[in-house]
Amino acid sequence: MKSLDTAIFGKMTSTTALYSDIGGRLYKGKAPAGTEYPYIVFLSPVSDVPEKTFSEEFEDILIQFSLFSSASDDGEVEDMFAHLKELYDECALTISAVSHDIAATLVWMKRANAVLMVEEQTTPSGTQEIWHYAVDFNLLIQTT
Repeated sequence: MKSLDTAIFGKMTSTTALYSDIGGRLYKGKAPAGTEYPYIVFLSPVSDVPEKTFSEEFEDILIQFSLFSSASDDGEVEDMFAHLKELYDECALTISAVSHDIAATLVWMKRANAVLMVEEQTTPSGTQEIWHYAVDFNLLIQTT
């Protein structure tokens, strides 16, 4: 899945609105301790299911983006969500391989689910409310 991660990171360049929203702070798995808000963490894969038709093979993968903001209202995280959708929803990515023995030519992403929540985070100076948008995307990878 390294090539999928590379494609996800590569799609977000310094010229995109989402990159500006988060100051380039996109992380896989978890953010480093003490990371400044706002930022995004993505989990890849949440699930990975092989699919087969009579003539084609696919990987059906679910990934999740978690958008975090410490702003006093939801405006910042809503802007991040809008820009995430603009960048990744129904986009096509080209990757070189799904695994060492399977080549892939196309990844197609479609947003599947989104949930906005407020979480409490304990810090040395007390409790802080954090806006958290969890956004799932289904990816269909055509393998060759």
